[in-house]
Amino acid sequence: MSAVLRTLNRVLLGVVGLVLVVVGGSVLAVGLGAPAPSWWIHHDRHDVLLSDAERTRWRDADWWWPVVLAVLAVLVLLALWRLTAVLRRHRLSEVLVDTGDGAGALLRGRALEGVLAGQAGELDGVAHAQARLTGRSSAPEARARLRLEPQVDPATALHDFTDQALAHARHSAGLASLPAEVRLKGVKHHAERVS
Repeated sequence: MSAVLRTLNRVLLGVVGLVLVVVGGSVLAVGLGAPAPSWWIHHDRHDVLLSDAERTRWRDADWWWPVVLAVLAVLVLLALWRLTAVLRRHRLSEVLVDTGDGAGALLRGRALEGVLAGQAGELDGVAHAQARLTGRSSAPEARARLRLEPQVDPATALHDFTDQALAHARHSAGLASLPAEVRLKGVKHHAERVS
C-alpha cells in the first residue's frame, strides 16, 4: 500500500471515528440530561429513537424490514472485513536497498519474495517453498513456508535455508539483517497400488 493510500486511509478512519465519537457523546450527554442543541433530532432525554408512527410507517410493506436488516448485516460484514484487513500483516510492496552511494534504491517486494522462494525450493529435500515479506521497507521481515520431503531432517533444511537462500537474499538486497519466521511441514505421500 503506497504512502498516499495509507495517509488517506488514516484520515478517513480518523474522520469517521471523530463523527462517531461526537454523535455518540451527544446522545450520551442528552440521555444524561444535558440540554439538546437546536439542530438535534431529539429534544430531551425522554424522547425515543423511533416513535410509534415512524416504527409502524412501513408495516404494510413486507419488503421494508428484511431490506433494513439485510443492509445492516452487509454493513456489519463490511466492517468486520475491514477490521480483519487492518489487523492482518500486509505484504511489503517495496524494500529499500542500500546502494552504497547514500541514495538508495527501491526493490519490488514480490521480486525478492520470488527469488527467496525460488532458491528455497531448490534446496535438497524441499518440495515446495513460499515466501512473504512484511514489516517496513527499511526493516523487512521474511515469512517462509517450506514443505519438506519425508526423508529430510527439519534442522538440516532450516540450516540450509538460513545459510543459503535467506543469506543470499539479505546480501543481495544490502540489508544488515533479515529476520525470518520459517514454518516447516512434511509432505505426505500416499501409498499407490501396484498391479
